[in-house]
This record gives sequence, structure tokens and C-alpha cells, in this order.
Amino acid sequence: MAASATLSTKYQISIPKAVREQQRWKAGQEFVFIPKGKGVLVMPVPELKELAGVAKGARSDGYRDRKDRF
Repeated sequence: MAASATLSTKYQISIPKAVREQQRWKAGQEFVFIPKGKGVLVMPVPELKELAGVAKGARSDGYRDRKDRF
């Protein structure tokens, strides 16, 4: 699907309806912007319940903590 939008004078972009519907994005949803070369990747911030089990089986030893940082 190809869709386009124009950056307003207030630096705002409206997400085309077809994209919102396909992605099932809702008003008030939070997004993160990840720079990628000359573009940007826009992704919804996952809800906490969606992250449950993501690190299942991960080692709990040998990880860096805030105390390890300078």
C-alpha cells in the first residue's frame, strides 16, 4: 500500500485512514520514531501486557545493570 501525507507548518502529519485501518491504530495510542538513514520507522509502543513472556528463558546472570555504567 502506498500512501502519502504532507508535513504541516506546525510539523504535524496526519496518518492516512487506509494505513490507520490496516494497522488497527487508535487515537491516543503512543508511538516511537526510530531514525533509519534518511527516513524514520514509526512503531506503536507496545502495552505492558503485550510484553509478557518476551524474555522467557533468558539468562538472569551476566547482564549489565545501571550500576555497571559510568
